[in-house]
Amino acid sequence: MSQCDRLAEGGRRFFLMRGAAAAGTAAATATVASAPAEASPALARVTYPASRLTNLCDLRVNEPVQVAYPDADSPGVVLKLGVRVPGGAGPDGDVVAFSTMCPHKGFPLFYRADDRTLNCPGHYSRFDCEKGGLQVWGQATQNLAQFRLRVDAAGDVHAEGVDELIYGRLSNVLG
Repeated sequence: MSQCDRLAEGGRRFFLMRGAAAAGTAAATATVASAPAEASPALARVTYPASRLTNLCDLRVNEPVQVAYPDADSPGVVLKLGVRVPGGAGPDGDVVAFSTMCPHKGFPLFYRADDRTLNCPGHYSRFDCEKGGLQVWGQATQNLAQFRLRVDAAGDVHAEGVDELIYGRLSNVLG
């Protein structure tokens, strides 16, 4: 057997051994992945603090109320839009809340009542408050973070979570 043949045979053996090892690892991973959910470790899940933001009595149609959620470093706004919207809270389904940091570069957003959008002065991104913070224009690559709301019997508006990543955070995990 020539030197070249021995190198080729060694290469084939190496390739086959590595391939078998990879296949074994894939099979083991598939077995773990198909195990019942209760047997596998829980995924990192965010538990947001429930936080009172305002009261329905303090809200006027198209007049933003400044808030901070889920912590003091995260400015936001609560809005009463005057029309029922998807994800809206309260008896009329028209109360929504959003982060007021642009998801593109973190510029502070301002509200335009005439078209019910939150707007970024930095790169002109615009987010539709009637459509769950949907980006309608600009440089941002994601929709605006919307706070999940609950209204209690006394009319207090509570935030209980966030549906998108808040600007400047690597995850929505609080810590």
